[in-house]
Amino acid sequence: MKVILVGAGPGDEELITLKGLKAIQNADVIVYDDLVGKGLLKYAKESAELIYVGKRKGKHSHKQEEINKILVEKAKEGKIVVRLKGGDPFVFGRGGEEILELKKHDIPYEVIPGITSAIAVPEVAGIPVTHRKVATSFTVVTGHEAEDKEHQQVKLSELNADTIIILMGITNLEKHVKELLKNPKRNENTPVAIITDGTTEKQKVVKGTLGNIVEKAKEHDIKPPGVIVVGEVVNVLDKF
Repeated sequence: MKVILVGAGPGDEELITLKGLKAIQNADVIVYDDLVGKGLLKYAKESAELIYVGKRKGKHSHKQEEINKILVEKAKEGKIVVRLKGGDPFVFGRGGEEILELKKHDIPYEVIPGITSAIAVPEVAGIPVTHRKVATSFTVVTGHEAEDKEHQQVKLSELNADTIIILMGITNLEKHVKELLKNPKRNENTPVAIITDGTTEKQKVVKGTLGNIVEKAKEHDIKPPGVIVVGEVVNVLDKF
């Protein structure tokens, strides 16, 4: 009996860790998310039970409470359960919530980190999140906070890092741009990039500025999910 939280990486199935792949191969049950590279499931043994619990904005196959219940019930059946998550389990992946539930039921667990899309997707698209003399700090935030929270935690107007990385922010892009422009450190000429389907064959990169990125996103029919990068790093490798 055990639950293993595995980070599947940013999309390209080859970017999973060796330890994560071994966990998939040994699992009796795999509970997987929407953003997991589907090619990873081919490594599961034939007898493994595959349970899809993906979430997209407005389209949740299971509520988080239901996912927690599945993990507990399957583990109590004496099975090795892999909870397969896109990116890293602890970067906006609700891994902490699931572990708290497992602890409540005294179920053993393990966490296998994954490569987070917050860093991997920009770098594969040619955007380093830091670069000497251009950016010595970066902040990663969610663009979609929990709806049941009393107070907003993410205030883009107050973020002063050289590079701002927004995950799950495409749906509210226009709102985010307005907030970012409230900070005197940024203006309409501040570079912005939006990357969708990062690290996969479908990867799409749209670059612009805070002044025109909303229109460019509409022109290119940009749809979530994706990664938004704000700062001078967006164009730093284009200068050479």
